[in-house]
Amino acid sequence: MADALFQISEPGESRSKHACRTRAVGIDLGTTNSLIAIVDAGQPTALADENGEAIVPSVVHYGGDGGVVVGAEARDRLALELPRDTIASVKRFMGRGLRDAEATRKLTPYRFAAAASDGSTDGVVRFAVAGGRAVTPLEVSAEILRVLRARAEEALGGPLQGAVITVPAYFDDGQRQATRDAGRLAGLEVLRLLNEPTAAALAYGLDKQAEGTFAVFDLGGGTFDVSILKLENGVFEVKSTGGDSALGGDDFDRTIAETLLTRAGVVDLTDARVVRHALDAARALKEKLTTESEAAMDVALAPGKTTTLRLGRAEMEALVTPVLERCAAPLRQALADAGVERGHLSGVILVGGATRMPLVRRFVEQWFGQPPLADIDPDQVVALGAAIQADMLAGGAGRDDVLLLDVVPLSLGLETMGGVAEKLIHRNTTVPCGAKQTFTTFADNQTGFDLHVLQGERELVAECRSLARFTLKGIPPMPAGMARLEVTFMVDADGILRVSAREETTGQEAAIEVKPSYGLTDDEVERMILDSFAHAEDDVKARLLAEQRVEADGIVAAARAAMGDAPELLEAGEREAIERGLKAVEVARGGSDHLAIRDAIEELDHASKPFATRRMNRALEQGFRGRNVDVVDTALSPAKKAGGKR
Repeated sequence: MADALFQISEPGESRSKHACRTRAVGIDLGTTNSLIAIVDAGQPTALADENGEAIVPSVVHYGGDGGVVVGAEARDRLALELPRDTIASVKRFMGRGLRDAEATRKLTPYRFAAAASDGSTDGVVRFAVAGGRAVTPLEVSAEILRVLRARAEEALGGPLQGAVITVPAYFDDGQRQATRDAGRLAGLEVLRLLNEPTAAALAYGLDKQAEGTFAVFDLGGGTFDVSILKLENGVFEVKSTGGDSALGGDDFDRTIAETLLTRAGVVDLTDARVVRHALDAARALKEKLTTESEAAMDVALAPGKTTTLRLGRAEMEALVTPVLERCAAPLRQALADAGVERGHLSGVILVGGATRMPLVRRFVEQWFGQPPLADIDPDQVVALGAAIQADMLAGGAGRDDVLLLDVVPLSLGLETMGGVAEKLIHRNTTVPCGAKQTFTTFADNQTGFDLHVLQGERELVAECRSLARFTLKGIPPMPAGMARLEVTFMVDADGILRVSAREETTGQEAAIEVKPSYGLTDDEVERMILDSFAHAEDDVKARLLAEQRVEADGIVAAARAAMGDAPELLEAGEREAIERGLKAVEVARGGSDHLAIRDAIEELDHASKPFATRRMNRALEQGFRGRNVDVVDTALSPAKKAGGKR
């Protein structure tokens, strides 16, 4: 099994590279809190500061003097100083665009800068902070990672040689790439990005030597993930993933804060201090109500005026229940994708600080029909699992008998003629993975390919998300269908996609590493998964119609060109018959019945077949005249081997 482990290493990396690691760490870069952990004497351990605190609040304050404060001190400044200069829950903005950020402006006390320091506008989220600076979520996250890195280097007595950073299973390619880049900006060599539910299962699986099929319910500050994993003989196989990348404890806080502000008579939410005070009070009350039935807090909602806010647990639970119930749809989908019934699960693992709430634990127990596992600290379990994975990649003793198999969360493919999305890698495919497919030209004398990389579950391009575009040029003019383009998709262990294309007859190549500037919105995530099932029948019909229309266009163009090139080969009555067939295809093509188009194409093919046969025979006679058998065989060989898809 030791050799199997290295299937999850970086593509192209050798076993010896990881074998020399001695100071590899696991990092949970969380929405609310972050942690760093190591494996010490065979046991994963979270590293604490001089005060014994392992948790680093994921909060960064930017001072007017250019200074940066991270962690608990920055969190304390949220209410004391200008909250617009103190960024919390930055993970919710990782890999996202301005459009997504504006959608969360309500009860978000930040100022968004539309342009980079050089004046360019690239759609990336930037926070306007003190000193006239504009910082991206990537840069904010890097500040948190620097603090964690310094803590580990002090504890280990030297520079780190690698880190495994966890991400929500439902992070898309852009969000994953932003996380990896934040690690690099912080001076870390990122060995791997590891899905948070997988990290939690790794911690529980090694600790308990458990086997079976488990659900990981991960409700953190800003994201909700669910993964169904099968643990057997040291193999952790992710059967399916799901979730909501913008659902978490922060949403509970916002819901509570809105109610508190309404009760206090506050209607103007433009005062950043008031918003921050309300959010902090909501979070504090929520945490108190984890163990108490009623809680109160004095909050300054106006200059010189303190308001006492009271909340009971039952009332709080009634407020946040509609938010919590948003977990149900991803749960149902993940189980359906894995082909597992609720009653057949071996256990349910809780991850994330929000799972401390009695309401959440009751919800999980009622939904799955069994008490969840929660005896490892839900705040630390992800970091501990990441440390185990880092130790495995470092060749740690006793860690060579475990294999992790994560999956692609959304299908990946290309746009083909007619606006059809051709999937090369389907969602829930185990990573690392790859796929190849051969395409060909649609038009005569086509000298290049425009490749459009897509992500999503629907059949048409318009319903999928665009990831990237690139062009392969330098193809010599050839008849339609002669060029052969081999496209390769490779997804590495981090879930990062690389696409390459090679035209086989010329050897021309092009490639791209897909790095979208921002990620999916909540609506897009739900649409891509749920709508693919709700509209499955309509999508298939639309795809078939688009494909038949493309086929009709091609055969009509080819027939008209053939009659123009060799009219002398037409026999009496053939032109009229073919013209009637062409007219029938054109009429059917304008309709919405793909079967009618198919039937019309078949009729045209039948009417033109004798003429096409005579043209082919003449072309072969002219092509073979004066050539020996060996040359003919060489000329035909590539055509016989080549596959294609229009």
